Amino acid sequence: MTDPFRQLVLFLARAEQLIERLEPLLPPASAAPDWQASRAFRWRTGRGAGYLQPIARLPAIRLADLCDIDDQKARVDANTRHFVAGRPANNVLLTGARGSGKSSLVKALLNEYAPDGLRVIEVEKGDLTDLPDIVDLIADRPERFIVFCDDLSFDAGDARYKALKVVLDGSIAAPPENVLIYATSNRRHLMPEYFAENLENQRFGEEIHPGEAIEEKISLSERFGLWVSFYPFDQDAYLHIVAHWLRAFGCDAATIAAAERDALNWALERGSRSGRVAWQFARDWAGQARQASPARKRARARSAEK
Repeated sequence: MTDPFRQLVLFLARAEQLIERLEPLLPPASAAPDWQASRAFRWRTGRGAGYLQPIARLPAIRLADLCDIDDQKARVDANTRHFVAGRPANNVLLTGARGSGKSSLVKALLNEYAPDGLRVIEVEKGDLTDLPDIVDLIADRPERFIVFCDDLSFDAGDARYKALKVVLDGSIAAPPENVLIYATSNRRHLMPEYFAENLENQRFGEEIHPGEAIEEKISLSERFGLWVSFYPFDQDAYLHIVAHWLRAFGCDAATIAAAERDALNWALERGSRSGRVAWQFARDWAGQARQASPARKRARARSAEK
């Protein structure tokens, strides 16, 4: 065996040993998702690889459960209905008051249109850089996918918003016809804005053209074709939502009427008359009512025996 040949054999043997040592450190190949396992998935990452995890337990909320947001519900419902039917539809940005039904609306739409092929993929803000990979994974599927980003906002200097911009409408490649982005946020422009940024004739940090910095921030939200704003509920709307959920939990009209004062105090303690607060109160009140009911029955039985 010649020296060059011996050296080549030794080199290949060492290379094979090195590969064997590195293999446990490499990220595992992503398993193909089980599309029949669920109607909704969550993007997970681990050891440098991402995968779609089926969500086993989905909330049972329906469109009819969302009270006093009829206009917002109608607009997003129409957009989703067009999307599921294969007609043109827009990416959606839901902004406004906390607890007003933004994320609940997306969950209700999934329950409404899942039989027609709608699926939802939830992506956390920290995983937005994986959006191109997610889109490539589902681009050729027959289902219609909503990529859902809940409570979305970015700090100044956060570069992850650029990945979202590319998927929305910022790449030379056309977005897939079966994918839309639905995002919720308390900020309409998704990024912090400062009063000083509106002063073109004054210096703001090291920015020479502050107006261009503002355009950069606004350009992200403008990529959503449909903006839907949610507003705080007044007292009547709040009590209406409380009554709806109490009925859903099996309370009668007399119980609902008796709960109004406590419902208002509950909201006052939390500083908010939101749909979320109304739902939380209804769960607490209905739970106490069910606990008290057997005790009342036993008291009545003892009175009858006497």
